[in-house]
Amino acid sequence: MVRRINAKLVLQLRAEGMTGRAIALAQGMSRKSVLAVFDAAEKAGGIGSDGHGGRTEAEVYALLFPGRGEHESVFVQPDWEAVHKELAKVGVTLKLLHGEYVDGCAVTGQPAMGYDRFCKSYAAHALVTGAASRVGHKAGRTVEVDWSGPTMQLVDPVTGEPSRVYLFVACLPFSRYAFVEPALDMRQDTWLLANVAMFEWFGGTVPRIVPDNLKTGVIKHPREGEVVLNDAYREMAAHYSAAVLPGRPRAPKDKASVENTVSHVATWVIAGLRHRSFGTLPELRAAIGERMDAYNREPFQKRAGSRLSVFETEEKALLRPLPSAPYEISRWIIGRRVQKNGHVVWEKNFYSVPYAQIGQSVDLRVTSRLLEVYRNHERLTSHLLFGEHVVNEYRTNDADQPQGERYREWDTVRIRAWATRIGPNMVTVVNRIFESVPVEEQGFDAALAVLRLSRRYSSERVERACQIALDGRVRSPRYAHLQPILETGQDKKSTRRIPRFEPTEPEPGGYVRGADYYAGGGAR
Repeated sequence: MVRRINAKLVLQLRAEGMTGRAIALAQGMSRKSVLAVFDAAEKAGGIGSDGHGGRTEAEVYALLFPGRGEHESVFVQPDWEAVHKELAKVGVTLKLLHGEYVDGCAVTGQPAMGYDRFCKSYAAHALVTGAASRVGHKAGRTVEVDWSGPTMQLVDPVTGEPSRVYLFVACLPFSRYAFVEPALDMRQDTWLLANVAMFEWFGGTVPRIVPDNLKTGVIKHPREGEVVLNDAYREMAAHYSAAVLPGRPRAPKDKASVENTVSHVATWVIAGLRHRSFGTLPELRAAIGERMDAYNREPFQKRAGSRLSVFETEEKALLRPLPSAPYEISRWIIGRRVQKNGHVVWEKNFYSVPYAQIGQSVDLRVTSRLLEVYRNHERLTSHLLFGEHVVNEYRTNDADQPQGERYREWDTVRIRAWATRIGPNMVTVVNRIFESVPVEEQGFDAALAVLRLSRRYSSERVERACQIALDGRVRSPRYAHLQPILETGQDKKSTRRIPRFEPTEPEPGGYVRGADYYAGGGAR
């Protein structure tokens, strides 16, 4: 009965002159309990009047009734530290651990506590030791992500015009360890890059990503039926061996940790940097990183440690390792047909596909530097992309081409061999083309353009056209010189060698008028 009495308050009221009966009536206590406090104070000595002023209620009670309320449990106490570590593992619950505890007690014949006491004792252990309870959230299992409502801004150092900056926020619910990434927009590519930066910051991945229902991540989240995810977001999550489990619409408690972190970001980042001006995104990102490091190091108010200490000691080791290469943003082009030359067209350039796929439809996966060709989810080949301003160029993998001389890559040997089959004049033309360029490869297009005239005209006509061109004033004839000769049929007029025109001296002599001129009697 006395266990429920505030002994310090009873002694204070007695010191103010109240009787035991008045104290019992005023505080709703029994007279017997009040008299027990008086008797205990007299036996303790020196605590009856003002000797309790600097002590807490618990200290006063312990002086008056030493040992009362303290008792040793009759139940076997589990190794609570081991219980705490086991709870971090996938699928392990307090119910499972309690069952194993009861089985162990049955073997030794010792009394075991019930499940309710087992749970309360674990909660008390976590509270006393300052460890984060693993009942609500498992360590290294979930990350919650969202855009912050409040935004920041950049100021152009030249024009002074401001531009809005959005903040991507992520939080690990177990340790509350947080990450913030600034972005100039909230488009899909930006969202994906922010997720990639998040995993790099954490130094590992988790099995579950809990986002809001943004269109950049979730297309449809019905009350009944399956969630429809954005293909790019699902592909990114799969790269990190994670599943996207969005929170329910209009249910912020499904991702309460990140919602709470968003409000803290408004204080630590936005308000903390309000007196500073930033002109570039990297500059702002560095400042945000400093503020978030301070935020994660800030001690908890209601338990020992900080977000950083809990993350490093209890959660970081449970994260999955990062993949060997970070995720690259890609886009899919569906149903691109392979041309007769065994290539597909992308951005006005040509990329080879295995020749067996000529005439078929293939899918292209394009990243910032790579083009991959797929058919029925099977990757056929890949190429490095050409530069931004390159057009009408070919990338051809040798493995994509059929075997044989006609499919071999063009080089000077193959070009000269073709010229030999046409004739000596063509050989001379090709040789002079190669002599006119500093690097032989620069003459490939010009030489092939001349040789391809034999596909439209006979080899004999092309050979005679080369002869006519070589007899002219141009030392190194090209396509522009040979094609008009063939087009106008100049090569058909004569099959013999045409001599060069040389000016000759006029023969001596004069113009003699006839007899009729003189018979007429004079000039007309």
